[in-house]
Amino acid sequence: MQLPGGRMVRGRKFSADVGIMPQWGLYALWREPSTAWPHGWIRWSDFGLPLDNDRARTLIGQAYERSKVERVEVGCGGGRGRTGTILAALVMLDGLDAASAVAWVREHYDHGAVETPWQRHWLAGRFWENSSTTND
Repeated sequence: MQLPGGRMVRGRKFSADVGIMPQWGLYALWREPSTAWPHGWIRWSDFGLPLDNDRARTLIGQAYERSKVERVEVGCGGGRGRTGTILAALVMLDGLDAASAVAWVREHYDHGAVETPWQRHWLAGRFWENSSTTND
């Protein structure tokens, strides 16, 4: 999908057919995935929040930076809640506020993305607070 600022990032269910291999992936799963390409991993339970907020913020920032020049994908077990939350965080790094980013991802990726209220609250608060990542 194309982010509002023009960068391309693929969101998917981790177990789905990979199609074209990414150059880098970011995965929100309970266990670290095994992939044939470089990746980052955020320990994150289904319907929950990242266990390590600083790690999540750092890796989401890396995904955003890499998406300038690399094929980047993000994924989780179902490809909806955690994936949608990461996509919304990337949209926030593109300049939208949390509520607008969630609405944007729901319109352009999956109408059920960012499944839980606490995922929305995380985007509005903990993801953004004390963030050293800046917009381009």
